[in-house]
Amino acid sequence: MIQNPILRGFNPDPSILRVGDDYYIATSTFEWYPGVQLHHSKDLVNWRVIGYALDRESQLDLKGIEASGGVWAPCLSYDEEAKLFYLIYTIMRSTNGNYFDLDNYVVTATDITGPWSDRTYLNSSGFDPSLFHDDDGRKWLLNLEWDNRPGYEHPGSIVIQEYDADSRELIGSPVSIFRGATDMGCLEAPHIYKRNGYYYMMAAEGGTGFGHGVTIARSKSLFGPYESDPCNPIITSAKEINLNRRGVDDYLKPYQYNPESILQKSGHGSLVETPAGEPYIAHLTARPLASNQRSMLGRETAIQRCEWTEDGWLRLASGGQRAELTVQPPLLASAPWETEPSREHFDSGEWNVHLNSLRVPLSEDWVSLSAKPGYMRLRGRDSLFSLHEQSLIARRLQSVHAVAETCVAFEPDNFHETAGLTLFYDQNMFYYLKIYYSESLGSKALTILYADNGVKVELRECRMPIAGWDRVYLRAVIEGEELRFYGSPDAEEWTQVGPVLDASKCSDEYAKYGHFTGAFIGVCCQDSYRKRKYADFDYFEYKEL
Repeated sequence: MIQNPILRGFNPDPSILRVGDDYYIATSTFEWYPGVQLHHSKDLVNWRVIGYALDRESQLDLKGIEASGGVWAPCLSYDEEAKLFYLIYTIMRSTNGNYFDLDNYVVTATDITGPWSDRTYLNSSGFDPSLFHDDDGRKWLLNLEWDNRPGYEHPGSIVIQEYDADSRELIGSPVSIFRGATDMGCLEAPHIYKRNGYYYMMAAEGGTGFGHGVTIARSKSLFGPYESDPCNPIITSAKEINLNRRGVDDYLKPYQYNPESILQKSGHGSLVETPAGEPYIAHLTARPLASNQRSMLGRETAIQRCEWTEDGWLRLASGGQRAELTVQPPLLASAPWETEPSREHFDSGEWNVHLNSLRVPLSEDWVSLSAKPGYMRLRGRDSLFSLHEQSLIARRLQSVHAVAETCVAFEPDNFHETAGLTLFYDQNMFYYLKIYYSESLGSKALTILYADNGVKVELRECRMPIAGWDRVYLRAVIEGEELRFYGSPDAEEWTQVGPVLDASKCSDEYAKYGHFTGAFIGVCCQDSYRKRKYADFDYFEYKEL
C-alpha cells in the first residue's frame, strides 16, 4: 500500500511527471538552497531525493529575500519529441503591501539530474506558473494573475500566453481564461491536461491552509469557457466542504481544521497516469499535532488513486472527497530504494543530498569538506536573524519524533564567535544550542538562544561552562511538542542544557507573519567580529524515533 504522505517534511506544491517508467516530483524550496527538490520513484510507493534543479546564482538569487519568499510552486514537464525537461518556477521577492513582486522563469535539461540551463525570464504578473504542451506542438504558459487593485477580487484569474520554445520567449498577449471552479476563493496552481477532446483545468482553491482543495473544470477549447465538475472539490481535508470564501483574504482558515483526519490542508494537485492508464493525483498536505494544530513538519506531499467516470470526470477511487492516509498502489513492480545512513561523516567529498543552505549557494568560501578531511568546516558569518549570508547547513525535519546529533571542534575567543546546533523555522523562529565564550564565567560555555516570532531570548540562567572540552558533542531530542538540548564531552555522559522547549512553535500556525515552510535541523557558525572564526563538524546525524 501507499502510505501518505509520500514526501515527508516540508515538500509542498508537488508537480508530478512520468517519463517512460520513471516518476518524478518537483517540490517548492522557498528560501532554501539549492532550489526545487527533485524526487524519483519507479512504483509511486517508494521515493528518494535525487537532487535539485537550481544550484547556482545564474538560476537562483535569494539573498535578502524574506522567509517564505523565494521559490514557489515549480512545474515540471517534458517534451517527448525534443526529449527535453522543462521546469517553470517563481521567485517571490516580496509580498509587502500585498503587492507580490515576483519573477517567473524557465530552465531546461536533457536529463532530470541536470545540468539544468541558466534561467530565462518569462513574466511577473503572478505566481504558480505551469507549461502546457498541446498535442499540436504548441506550448502555453499559465499562471495566476495577481490583481492588486482595490475593489478587485484577488488573487485574480488564470491567464494563458503562448511560449515559443525556439526563441525562448512569450508571444502574443495573455488572455484570462478561468476564475475558479468554486466560490472557495484563493485560486492558484493551474495545470491543464488534455483527454478525449477536453482540456481539463486542475487548480487549487480555498487557500493553502485548512480549507485547501483540488478542483477541476473542463472545456472543448483551450481558452474556455470551463465547466466546473459538479463534485468539486475533488480532493480536500476541510471540515466544511465548499465553504464560500471568494474574495476573502484568509488563507490559513484554522476553523476548517478537521479533527477526523490526520491529513490536513489537502490541495494543490498534479495529475499523472501509469502506462496502464491508472490516474493518480499528487497533492499538498500537512499533519499538524492534534494537541495544538501546529504543523511542525510544514506542508508535505501525498498521493491519491483516482478513476475516470463514464461521463469524463475524475473521482477518488476510495469514493468521496477526503484525502486518504492509505492508498491502493498501481499495477507496477515494487521498487524500494536502499536505506540511507543516518550519520553523515563528511568524508566522501560529496555533499549529502539532504543538506541545504539558506539563501546562498554552497561555496568553499564559507563551507568546506576539504579544508580538514573528514570534517565540514563552517566559517562564521551572519547571525541566525540575518536575511543575507548565514553559515547554516541543515536538513528537513521529517518526523516529530527525532534525534539530531553532531560533534564540533570550536574555540571562540570572544562573544562575537558562536557555533552549534539549531532547530530552525526561519529567522524569526528558531532554537539554538550554542557554544560561545563567556566573559563572566571566564571559559567556553553552552547556552540557548532563541527567537520567538522575532523577539530574541537568551537563557542566561542555563549557561553551562565547558572549559577543557576539545570536542563538544551536541544533541537535540524532539518528542512531539517537546524539544530538549544536551551537551557532552565524550558522547557517553550527556547533560541536559536548559528547560524543555516548545518545538511546535517552529510551525506555520505559530508564525505571526503568514509564513508557510517547515522546520529544519542543522548546524551553524557565526562571527560578527571579522567573519574569520571557523568551526569543524565531525559528523551530523539525524534519526527518527
